[in-house]
Amino acid sequence: MPDFDPNSAPGEDAGVFGLPCKGKDSSLILVPVPWEATTSYGGGTSKGPASILAASGQVDLFDGEVYRPYEPGIFMRPESKEVRAWNRTAKASAQKIIKAGGRIEGHKDLQKTLKTANELGGKLNDWVYRETKGLMEDGKIVGIVGGDHSVPYGAFRAAAEKHGEFGLLHFDAHLDMRIAYEGFTWSHASIMYNAMKNIPQIARITSVGIRDFCEQEHEFVIALGPRAQVFSDHSLAARRFTGEPWAKTAEEIVASLPSQVWITFDIDGLDAKLCPHTGTPVPGGLEFTQAVHLIELVALSGRKILGFDLDEVSPAPGGKDEWDANVGMRLLYKLIAWTFVSRGLRQARKSKS
Repeated sequence: MPDFDPNSAPGEDAGVFGLPCKGKDSSLILVPVPWEATTSYGGGTSKGPASILAASGQVDLFDGEVYRPYEPGIFMRPESKEVRAWNRTAKASAQKIIKAGGRIEGHKDLQKTLKTANELGGKLNDWVYRETKGLMEDGKIVGIVGGDHSVPYGAFRAAAEKHGEFGLLHFDAHLDMRIAYEGFTWSHASIMYNAMKNIPQIARITSVGIRDFCEQEHEFVIALGPRAQVFSDHSLAARRFTGEPWAKTAEEIVASLPSQVWITFDIDGLDAKLCPHTGTPVPGGLEFTQAVHLIELVALSGRKILGFDLDEVSPAPGGKDEWDANVGMRLLYKLIAWTFVSRGLRQARKSKS
């Protein structure tokens, strides 16, 4: 970008973060996935990618920790009209099941409706898989932008085929390890169960900020044994109350991860004041700076960040404010910056100001 001025306002035809990048010239491609078929509480996450894109031009491209993180090139693909159409159909079907609490025995019409929702969820997974695999084969780094937290499953599959064994660094308020929650095989509440059950290359999952889960999920974590470690919000708070510095806690979290890592970030892993309109907010959670510091430590530890997903960013109803999108796009920029550092495409600044 020889003629690009990072200090100027974005141009009319600028892309994500106000950048003039094209896909072919960018090292990292963001794939928006406007999907929220099985959302069972608050809605709006299918609008997350568009809201992040719209807000992203407000970011200051200068980063105090990473040297010019925009220079390797960042491009967000247009949303797929096909995915949007699938989402409308799947969500309409799923809402009937959700209203019934997933209790559809003896109701042939609801059983047919559930089948439709599950089939479309499978189609969505295959679409994300193909998109991610194709980009990885072209030498691109991939970031998935949801949508609800069910969307990165296909990307996990593609990363497993491309890179072999890796670990998940999972930021979330929820474990997301329910078995076909409400009957939906590909529920947003089942993503980590599906990943750990079906993708053996995921050697490890380290979940951070967890504070809402059921007995079934607790038992599944125990059954995973050494493949899983949970740093619950309660345990993190207990350490903080005894005076343990976050830097020490974060180092222990990073030490639990293997050499290759995919970061899967549900925005509700943060304190709810930072994402008040996300679908299932829970009191507690990480501060923005805590999360970013942890991502920074992963990159500086020598571990390779294979890719990432950011999910459950939901704009305020009626466009009343863009706070959720503002926080989301800034977190996205930090994920990109430290991913580039971990891949040797950028350098961390030696002195911070």
